[in-house]
Amino acid sequence: MLKRILCLTALTLLALFTWWVLWFMVMGALTPEDELLATIGPALEDSGTKNAVWCILPSWPTLQPLVQLLLDTPVFFSMFWNGCRLVFPQVLGQILMAAPAAWAFSKLRFPTRRVLYAAYLVLMVLPFQITMVPNYLVLSRLNLMDTAFAVILPGMFSTFPVFIIKKGFDAVPDLLLEAASLDGAGPLRCFVSIGLPLGLPAILSAATLGFIEAWNAIEQPMMFLKDKSNWPLSLYLSNITTEDLGLAMVASLMMLAPPLLLFLAGQKYLERGIGLSGSMNDGMG
Repeated sequence: MLKRILCLTALTLLALFTWWVLWFMVMGALTPEDELLATIGPALEDSGTKNAVWCILPSWPTLQPLVQLLLDTPVFFSMFWNGCRLVFPQVLGQILMAAPAAWAFSKLRFPTRRVLYAAYLVLMVLPFQITMVPNYLVLSRLNLMDTAFAVILPGMFSTFPVFIIKKGFDAVPDLLLEAASLDGAGPLRCFVSIGLPLGLPAILSAATLGFIEAWNAIEQPMMFLKDKSNWPLSLYLSNITTEDLGLAMVASLMMLAPPLLLFLAGQKYLERGIGLSGSMNDGMG
């Protein structure tokens, strides 16, 4: 019983520490601008003559920053649309590219399968800073710099969705595919009629993770999009000054809303996909 109480207490403290960030943003969005400048403003100044404090509840809640963002900040909606224009085609392309590749690695047998899958795993762990220069050179040669395709195309060929979806396809029984082959179903028919329905949790899991990563991406659009009119919402907060702290809090909540709603809607599939990737071996054999 003592161990259980200690474990529950530790988990509760960790949960409160995580939720404190959301509470910080929500209360900051309801706090008047002058109060924000007086409480957390010193932490953003270089002088360091005052100490920053934070009140759990605002002295006088207000919706003025929300009204300012929704009614008086047209650039916010422009960058929100830019984010949707970059993220949704990118995630759709990831699924279209990753699902057939994952099926091939999982169910097809060809000589270089292990080598290619090992190369995929290596590419998956490479950070963006390593692939940035090759992507920049290719996009520049194709005259795609400063266009939406400069962010969409590299994101479409991400290797991480292949890894997630392959784990879902590994769970498809081989006996079921053999029975379908005996009934006259070819490889494409097996993939469409059996692989995609049974691997749907892994596909939705990869789509959810891909959306969250693409929605919060900063380095890719900053590197490949020079014109600020093409910037997505992830680069909006960097343009807000310390005089607009309330606007920054509200914008942070608005940016958090789409990934949070998608995560809540696909949480069941995300848990199943992560469970498959953690409970099975790497499938290279």
